[in-house]
Amino acid sequence: MLHFVQHDTPESMPKKAIRPAVGKMTSKLSKGMHFYMSKAKIWEKMTVREIRDALQETQTVLVPVGVTEQHGYHLTTDTDSRTGFELSRRASEVTGALVAPTITYNFSGGELPGTINIDYHLVALMVTEIIRALSANGLKNIILVPGHGGSESVRATQEGAELFYRQHPQYADRNVAIYRMGKHCELLPQSVAEGDYHAGYFETSMMMYWAPDDVRADEITLDEPELAQMMRDDPDNYQLIIKNVDYPGVVARVSQNPAIKVGVMGHPSRATAELGRQIAEEGTKGLVKLIEALERG
Repeated sequence: MLHFVQHDTPESMPKKAIRPAVGKMTSKLSKGMHFYMSKAKIWEKMTVREIRDALQETQTVLVPVGVTEQHGYHLTTDTDSRTGFELSRRASEVTGALVAPTITYNFSGGELPGTINIDYHLVALMVTEIIRALSANGLKNIILVPGHGGSESVRATQEGAELFYRQHPQYADRNVAIYRMGKHCELLPQSVAEGDYHAGYFETSMMMYWAPDDVRADEITLDEPELAQMMRDDPDNYQLIIKNVDYPGVVARVSQNPAIKVGVMGHPSRATAELGRQIAEEGTKGLVKLIEALERG
């Protein structure tokens, strides 16, 4: 779920449609940005010797943070993990930063088949430990790159990073950052404003661009119109919130609304590979800028 917060009606284009950016990326991702022609450094595809050599070349590592969860009938359950990885891989090609193995287990909150929910407190602890282990390898700049934006996951990632500093003062000189794509890619907040949160045109466009074989465009399906609109209005409307006693202070039970069968929150039929290219370039550009800022110190 890429709704970074912080859902059928006719699938017509929004009044303020996203249009292709003028011009294409050249040998630089942005004017004045340093460009390093290098092959992406993918940790799990490297040997001891290769990683040892890479650690002499860079002190920066990117950690893709994904999830395994439903993305409707037209996208695969690794969609968010793929997003975090692809952004990291592209930024690595530009900067030479290492790309750590992707975190594919996380907390979604959804309960449709295919979703694997891990207690978000455990996710936070895992994030802390991954940062510690990377620091022990000698890396100075550790950047978490979320492809999943569910509210619990966002909280777990932030808490895990903060816990690292509290528990490991010996690594006070490390720089830990979380790349929030919505702050660097203006196409994301625009899609959110149009009620496109999860498996909608934003995510589908990205997958059309970098993983077209994982898109079943002919199987795009939405829940009943009333449910689909309810989830476009607020992505957390997929939840069923029940109190045994309606009184202040009584904790509610939260589960997925059983009427929801597909779980798409947005307008996937508007997706295009060209829009996916724009999103990928904009998202990569923002990540590269973050890397450069940390490396400058």
